[in-house]
Amino acid sequence: MMTTTPPSNLVIKQKTQLEGFTLQVDLTLPSSGFTVLFGPSGCGKTTLLRCIAGLHHAVDGQVTVNNIHWQRNDKALPTHQRELGYVFQEASLFDHLSVKDNLLFGAKRSRGTNNITLDQVTNLLGIEHLLARKPTHLSGGEKQRVAIGRALLSQPKLLLMDEPLSALDFKTKNEILPYLERLPHELSIPIVYVTHALTEVERLADHLIIMEKGTVIAEGDVHTLMLDLEGPLSHFNRAGALVDATVNYYDEQYALTQLTIDGGMLYMPGYIATVGSQRRIRIGASHVSLSLTPPTDSSIVNCLSATVIGIKPEGEAMCNVRLRLGHKSEILARITRRSKDHLALEEGAPVYAQIKGASLVKL
Repeated sequence: MMTTTPPSNLVIKQKTQLEGFTLQVDLTLPSSGFTVLFGPSGCGKTTLLRCIAGLHHAVDGQVTVNNIHWQRNDKALPTHQRELGYVFQEASLFDHLSVKDNLLFGAKRSRGTNNITLDQVTNLLGIEHLLARKPTHLSGGEKQRVAIGRALLSQPKLLLMDEPLSALDFKTKNEILPYLERLPHELSIPIVYVTHALTEVERLADHLIIMEKGTVIAEGDVHTLMLDLEGPLSHFNRAGALVDATVNYYDEQYALTQLTIDGGMLYMPGYIATVGSQRRIRIGASHVSLSLTPPTDSSIVNCLSATVIGIKPEGEAMCNVRLRLGHKSEILARITRRSKDHLALEEGAPVYAQIKGASLVKL
């Protein structure tokens, strides 16, 4: 499976026997942004990440980064000679060192030439005020941000993150996600991120790799994969679409933010961001209802003209409908088969999509 990115950045070919199945992948990953490895626990995501890092040696494998072979068949560079940063599920900081010294511990082992500075990292991760503290006086989210900073100060060519939020509670995850989102925009380092949480996929992923029992079952741009009626994500209860939006204005009287998307406007509760800010919006398929005529006297404020471009049964009672808004934006609606037949929906049909809820997933 190939992408359109230059093959010189990160090429991975791995074959290794695991308990119950064989990990076998052939990938060329993008040179920027978040590449997310997604799938159920035990499908081989972490093993693949460890193969890239050299922590797991596959006899039959290749890892090439910027035309440098980290592994080629049975010859492999040891982990400490690979220009990478690795963030584990647990922060694993040194309790006897201050936050500053923990960060500088990564810098001491630097083999790279990215010239990422301590000030840059502390500002990026919002940990300037923590430098004098010891890890025992940090929250779980603060510890993980320090661990990320330590990995960045090793000046990596590639950042690997193995479920870094899995040990954190819901509130702490939401606190740390905005810092993660900033990484690819502030630093020119590709990130390979492992998770089994779809909410993290929706919020972080640029390129998505879906794994099952050691193989890649789907790969591509996250927006495209979420819309694929034949793909695995369309079968999830949380099926939906990601839409890029721009903040237009904030209505103080009703505490609503208006956002512009390709195809119209959306209103969301609360203050989202300053005018002109770019945001990623998730629209759940189960939050979209369809009508053949413009609805009137409705409590649903978001209604957009759309065109049906695909219909696929989902179980016995439901079906997924793929809709185009404007010139290129697309969303999904999940309705009953009875409703589909009652409306006589088919490809090319014009409809009105009433969006009952849209959740902000990228800050």
